[in-house]
Amino acid sequence: MTEPATVAFDPTSAEQREDPFTVLAHARREQPVFFAPELRLWVVTRHDDVLTVLKDHRTFSSVGALTSSTEEREPEVTEILAGGHPEMPYIIEVDPPLHDRIRGLVARAFTPRRIEALEPRIEQIAADLIDGFAALGSADIVETFAWPLPLRVLGELFGFPEDDLVRIHHWGTDWLLLQQDRPAAELAGHARGLVELQRYCVAAVEDRQRRPTDDLLGALVAANDASDDPLGVVEIAGLPLDLMVAGHVTVTRAIGSTLARLFVEPALREHLLDPALAPKAIEEILRLESPAQGLFRVTTREVELGGATIPAGARVMAHFASANRDDCVFADPDAYCPERGDIGNHVAFGKGIHFCIGAPLGRLELRVALPMLLRRLPGLRPGAGEPVREPVFFARGFASLPVAWDT
Repeated sequence: MTEPATVAFDPTSAEQREDPFTVLAHARREQPVFFAPELRLWVVTRHDDVLTVLKDHRTFSSVGALTSSTEEREPEVTEILAGGHPEMPYIIEVDPPLHDRIRGLVARAFTPRRIEALEPRIEQIAADLIDGFAALGSADIVETFAWPLPLRVLGELFGFPEDDLVRIHHWGTDWLLLQQDRPAAELAGHARGLVELQRYCVAAVEDRQRRPTDDLLGALVAANDASDDPLGVVEIAGLPLDLMVAGHVTVTRAIGSTLARLFVEPALREHLLDPALAPKAIEEILRLESPAQGLFRVTTREVELGGATIPAGARVMAHFASANRDDCVFADPDAYCPERGDIGNHVAFGKGIHFCIGAPLGRLELRVALPMLLRRLPGLRPGAGEPVREPVFFARGFASLPVAWDT
């Protein structure tokens, strides 16, 4: 039993990929929790309700929340996935106590000191990438910079060879696209990509078990070996898969979204070049653009929320982007205001037990990369050709963003 939809929610449409905010504002006013039948999804739009979902893992479970159930998939897709590691847990899809064991392992290896030590390498990688195209005067900044930068940083962090990173990038995109309705033949291709990524990560863990390393994956394996309740190989392998994909696409999206906003918000350029204001400007862009538009949960019981009755076993989207523009929490929510006093309420990285593990690294990469782009590419502006939004409906970013600058 579902409530009739009165909200014209179609995040895969070109119109709402460009502007998801108008329909979400309507939803917050008129039907803050609604059912989207085409996506078989309940959408939660108000800030307080989103926090309720994120902080109550007993009612709103993460288990199976991202991946579609195998019953809904084509037999060919299910068969392909069975050839990989369908039992592999992803940290965003598990509840306590397994979640706590996995997260605890990450906390022991992915320390603030390890993140801080990466800053010189982030600067060097960013500079090397810019060196490769600065003389050209124009480029697709997503292709040349926004996705190679975080991918190379994470590749070094985990000790993955640079030659493997393009494949990992495409396999990670397969994993994301596998979570939304697409033609069966495309889903089969995405399933093959995910299986390759699973096998790659399992092989990397097994290699670290045979030959210890001082990279993050080696540290995870060593911390697991020292644990009183160690994880299995496949359970550990879900960590680099999850962090590589989520970690690099979030930064990629944020770079593209920041530049697009900068082209219509002149003050943002000055703020990013001001060391005192740049961190605040980045937080405000994360709020306004929300690289992850939301994450998913599955209800374990019937629950009342936002005036709606959500049945047990329903898939729910806690809509970060909508919560981040809720005028009950944020003053003048659609305006860019980096010194706003309410910025700490944004949920771009989630809240609760699933708060994004990679948030400190993502913020560091953005603080290094964005000012460097503006310093190295004077007069940065929109280039020839139209920007292209990426197709993943629960994300906001660009697949292509042409830019130009003075040489």
